[in-house]
Amino acid sequence: MRGIYTPVTDIRRKVFTEVARMAYEVNEMTDYAYLMRALPYQIMPGEESSMRSSIFLERAIVSERIRLAMGLSLQPVDDLTTADEGLEPAVLAEKYYEPPLINVITFACNRCPEKSVHVTSMCQGCLAHPCQEVCPKGAIHFENGRSVIDQSKCIKCMRCVNACPYGAIVKIDRPCAMACGMDAIHSDEYGRAKIDYDKCVSCGMCLVNCPFGAIVDKGQIFQLVQAIKKGDKVIAIVAPAFINQFPGMTPAKVRPAMRALGFADVEEVAIGADLCTIDEARDFMKEVPANHPFMGTSCCPAWSSMAKKLFPEQADCISMTLTPMVLTARMIKQQQPDARICFVGPCSAKKLEASRRSVRSEVDFVLTFEELMGLFEAKEVDVAKLPDDPDKKFDIASADGRGFAIAGGVAQAVVNAVHEMEPGRDIKVVGAQGLSECRKMLTLAKAGKYDGYLLEGMACPGGCIAGAGTLADPARTAAALNRFKAEAKHKTPVYMPQTVNIEDLKY
Repeated sequence: MRGIYTPVTDIRRKVFTEVARMAYEVNEMTDYAYLMRALPYQIMPGEESSMRSSIFLERAIVSERIRLAMGLSLQPVDDLTTADEGLEPAVLAEKYYEPPLINVITFACNRCPEKSVHVTSMCQGCLAHPCQEVCPKGAIHFENGRSVIDQSKCIKCMRCVNACPYGAIVKIDRPCAMACGMDAIHSDEYGRAKIDYDKCVSCGMCLVNCPFGAIVDKGQIFQLVQAIKKGDKVIAIVAPAFINQFPGMTPAKVRPAMRALGFADVEEVAIGADLCTIDEARDFMKEVPANHPFMGTSCCPAWSSMAKKLFPEQADCISMTLTPMVLTARMIKQQQPDARICFVGPCSAKKLEASRRSVRSEVDFVLTFEELMGLFEAKEVDVAKLPDDPDKKFDIASADGRGFAIAGGVAQAVVNAVHEMEPGRDIKVVGAQGLSECRKMLTLAKAGKYDGYLLEGMACPGGCIAGAGTLADPARTAAALNRFKAEAKHKTPVYMPQTVNIEDLKY
């Protein structure tokens, strides 16, 4: 549902805006506590419900959304607590994160049915009854001239769905479960969605696809603004998928826009993508096929986490190259040790990557584009009216570095770099979008079907431009990104002047 402004989208945006406004304008703990209790009434005013069964339920859901946007945990449904419970430890100018990242607000869940097959009113009761003929379990019979499915016999093989000439038989499944490529979502004892966190890789596709807005990720808006107000030098590093996300936001306006929010400066994450391209190309030339049968790209944290969880024997085949986010953050910290880094991008999984202990990310905060929009709204920043940046801060990275934001872009960047560094070397590529397809790709690679290949995995269909934290229609963003790539001074990073030695960033 990305690119479609729905009532669920509206509530999310209002919550982000009001949490940001509270963080900017309020300083006292008692005022924070009061506003946490008052904001649901401001966001959902009046006495009548506009979307759910009661205005009280709507406000209770908004209250939980506010808590999650501030990095706090969900409140237990069966215990007496207040909206500001546990607030004090969260009022700090530091990253605040209590796992899990992705959460189900149980009383917002519609209790959607799990996978099942149903006959609709479009059934014509045809004489051929192909649905009955193809059913391997005899689960279909006819009553009053219409086909009926015995759910106790049905094995959900979908043969009847494909055989019906009228499209009268449909598969129904929980939207969040259909979107989850890790099969991490099932039902609890009450029929509500429940996440198996041993499987979840925090890609965020479930929260994007839930039509009831019951699945929410935690945020760091509140703590980030505390750091800005404290006077910390917070530098925003912005992913190339920013193109087309904000009205009036051209590359020349990124730096003025971020400074209007209180950021000290801004850098382009595509610069880190350039470094990643060179390192991954060298990695591929050295390791494949000498030490590994194939190599998978490393920049998507959800894809690499999935590979390590489900294919541990092939985990070493995923490139060890640091992600563009980490490389950009480390490059800045190397030059400005006192800086605080805030990654701004399309991805909820980056919040988890920035917090993991196995690799020091040097990233202090993570904002999605949707959360950043909340900051612009809270500060009433009209991006289109801002002056252009005279220093042309976003005019450094290569076209290939910017192309990381779209499916196929990472692999193409590596291929181009390999061809520049070792002309004549053939490099075969296969890519997958969405974790379900990524799993199929790795299954084939495990079976030896992709020996010698470079594998590109993207958890989000379409790539980063379709991430869980994006604002715009991915198709329009793809077109805008291609124009942004065409404006780059260099196609590949191979011959660009390198001011940083990537080896110095691998600590």
